[in-house]
Amino acid sequence: MVPYTFVAIFPSTTLMKNILIPTDFSENAWNAARYAMDLFKNEKCIFHLLNVYTPAIASSRFMAANFDGAAFEDGAHLHSERGLKTWVERIKKWDNNPYHHYKTISSFSFLVDEIKDTVENHNINLIVTGTKGASGMEEVFMGSNAVRMIKSIKNCPVLAIPQDFDFVTPTEIAFATDFNRFYAQSELQPLIEMAKAFGAAIRIVHVQYEIMALTELQQFNLGMLRKYLKNVEHYVHTVSELNSVSKTLEAFTNELDIHLLAMLNYQHSYMERMTREPVVKRVAFHTQIPLLVIPELGMGLAPKRKSSGQNAVSN
Repeated sequence: MVPYTFVAIFPSTTLMKNILIPTDFSENAWNAARYAMDLFKNEKCIFHLLNVYTPAIASSRFMAANFDGAAFEDGAHLHSERGLKTWVERIKKWDNNPYHHYKTISSFSFLVDEIKDTVENHNINLIVTGTKGASGMEEVFMGSNAVRMIKSIKNCPVLAIPQDFDFVTPTEIAFATDFNRFYAQSELQPLIEMAKAFGAAIRIVHVQYEIMALTELQQFNLGMLRKYLKNVEHYVHTVSELNSVSKTLEAFTNELDIHLLAMLNYQHSYMERMTREPVVKRVAFHTQIPLLVIPELGMGLAPKRKSSGQNAVSN
């Protein structure tokens, strides 16, 4: 098994970044695409626009015996292709950036499966996805699709953009950790690159159920973390838990006017705990700022190069 190797979000200027944007043609997805184009406005990028279509009726055991599945799939594919073409036309009217190029992917597949394939086939540096807003007690963290991506994609960072969030240059970035895990410097590279690219301060936030002194292990891990961040402005904050980790982080980001929240996703991490919290606790967490989720080093496989089935669309 080939170990996962980090692919830079902000590689050298001679390289073209590959950014994957899944879309269902909603305004929520459009807002995420706009954020990505603003974030990388000074970077050479290929934006891979992905639409998957999986008609539920096609797999239903109750469908009529004379149902023409092939015709139904052809119609869905045509709708997907037209939607992507319309999206590209809309993008080019809004984002006339010579650094930006676009490719479309239309696939009869499940969303997460297709994202995994695309990440591996096209050396994707970052996935940018929209998240849905709150809907009372039906709120499921930040949208089931976004959560499935975060839980399933093991070899690429995911940047989740809240519905209706207007782009703000991320000069204040929070990094949530409990210091119980040793981080490899390569795992933190996406965070460090983001901070350097925008001259941002990183605010390390540690949520404790009750404030107490760090253990020797936590002190060591904090020391290593600060060593990795020595060339980046950074601060350490310890805050008391307010009912849940998600509610506490929401309060922290609001109080300090944080522009982006970053977390590493690993077993027992804040990210995992938040996706497992009971609905009654996480209902108040509406991901009001972008969330960068970085996969644990070694959780996935290195990207593989395969032939592309994409349709190239250039500026």
